[in-house]
Amino acid sequence: MIGTTILRARVLALLAVATLTLSACGVNNVPRYDESAKAAWSEVLNQYQRRADLIPNLVETVRGYAKQEQTTLTAVVEARAKATQMQIPADILTNPEAFKQFQANQANLGSALARLLVVTEQYPDLKSNQGFLSLQSQLEGTENRITVARRDYIAAVQVYNTELRTIPGRWIAGLFYPDAKVMETFTISAQAQEAPKVQF
Repeated sequence: MIGTTILRARVLALLAVATLTLSACGVNNVPRYDESAKAAWSEVLNQYQRRADLIPNLVETVRGYAKQEQTTLTAVVEARAKATQMQIPADILTNPEAFKQFQANQANLGSALARLLVVTEQYPDLKSNQGFLSLQSQLEGTENRITVARRDYIAAVQVYNTELRTIPGRWIAGLFYPDAKVMETFTISAQAQEAPKVQF
């Protein structure tokens, strides 16, 4: 009876030491960093959705002043439809093809919006419309939020991927989290990397 009690006490003490050792060695880093990256991704999606929600009002406002810009307006509407109708797979963060497609759709929408805003410079009445100015301001703020959300996501993914690729995180992930995969991150298009050509 006393021997059994001592054995239980030793087993409990050994389990307590093992638990403290495992928690101190970063065994929880992989799921912690994974959740951080997923939360940052949710904020990226949230900001892209906010931008998509602003577009219909912006298009209608511009349409009222610039009817001859139908091609530009149609391009914005089509880019928005493509970006918002994409079925985002559950594994998008670890699926390079799906991630690239998502990024391309969002980049196309951003380009179409930029062309629309350039076109609006030709219409002084539109530029003085309070509704348009408010939408333009909200859109600019959203673009800034998208930039911040993407930056935060990139930082969170860097921490997570580093944990999966370095020791002891690599060993811990292999032992306790075998389904953990490196996550995708945003890249810059080849055109954006080229220096602009200035001609006089």
